Amino acid sequence: MSILSKVAHNIEGQPMFKVLDKVQKLEKRGENIIHFEIGDPDFDTPKHIAEAACQSIKNGETHYANSMGLYDMREAIRETTLISRKFKPSLNQVLITPGANIIIYLAISCLVNPGEEVIVPDPGFPTYYSVIKLCGVKPVRVPLKEKNKFRMYPVDVRKAITKKTKLIIINSPNNPTGSVMTEKELDEVYKIAKDNGIYLLSDEVYSRMIYGENKFYSPSKNDACKNTTIVINGFSKAFAMTGWRLGVAIGPEKVIEKMGLLVQTLCSCVSPFVQRAGIAAINGDQSEIKKMMEIYKERRDTLVEGLNKIPGLSCLKSEGAFYVFCNITKTGMTEEQFADFALKKAKVALLPGTNFGKYGKGYVRLTYATSIENIKEGLKRLEKVLKK
Repeated sequence: MSILSKVAHNIEGQPMFKVLDKVQKLEKRGENIIHFEIGDPDFDTPKHIAEAACQSIKNGETHYANSMGLYDMREAIRETTLISRKFKPSLNQVLITPGANIIIYLAISCLVNPGEEVIVPDPGFPTYYSVIKLCGVKPVRVPLKEKNKFRMYPVDVRKAITKKTKLIIINSPNNPTGSVMTEKELDEVYKIAKDNGIYLLSDEVYSRMIYGENKFYSPSKNDACKNTTIVINGFSKAFAMTGWRLGVAIGPEKVIEKMGLLVQTLCSCVSPFVQRAGIAAINGDQSEIKKMMEIYKERRDTLVEGLNKIPGLSCLKSEGAFYVFCNITKTGMTEEQFADFALKKAKVALLPGTNFGKYGKGYVRLTYATSIENIKEGLKRLEKVLKK
């Protein structure tokens, strides 16, 4: 039997799916578990989006599509980018991908050589770290601190830069903390990247999911994604389309061209009927999306208020996405111990903060992409076992 390759040994996957698998096995045994572990909206995909895909299939759009994406889909992205980010990218700046997750791999593999460095937020989305390891690249972690409301501070980014830095990754709104960087902070990070000749990968998957007075801002407004900035976006979260696997990258033409060739090499293209659903999501009725956001806000408020009433727990109110990053240091347990305790004693599934990086120590992540009834029941269970 031959030994696995070095690449195979560097594959880690995503911790949330490992926990989900564990929880589903418990559920098959008859246990009732409250799911706070995986960011999968409990809403159905809006009907007009699903119907657009069904009609596309009926129209015979079941063959290969252009590996860069359907012309109509890319045009829809150009128009919505003009509305949301105040610039209209060229057609060759837009790439349609099978989910947003893969864009992290496409960008790092096309821009960074083994041994070079990528600056990443910590805590941050686990795929950043998985892909960095897979590609033989070095992560340089910028800590997101609770005292700074978990925002990535430009001064910390500047300190992290070396001669080997090739890429800076930012994520606002942030997974796992729900933090939202200010316009000034994002512009400063852009300037740092530009002045140092470094690419800036802006993960904007949660751009439509911001609460209260906070407003979404993209650093791509500075260069229209022509030279420095590459934007990651997707349909999974805001449109409740996690299973559809549809993402969008916008960036400099020469970078997008190579990323497109990699998509062509790895998976040929995105299904045309899935792209028709994406067009319907962008151009169709937005009332259901707005309603979802109102419900998420109510859920967030209920979850944060409830967590802060439980002995040993404290939690900031997230400003975007649908996660909270809860401080559990006063419980006397590590984040891993707390997650195991919550699952075994309270039948509540959540994720240790260290799943998102070493600076997640002392925290756990909970998602409110579940019903308010489940949130209240989960809080009740946690309070009961922590008061003992």
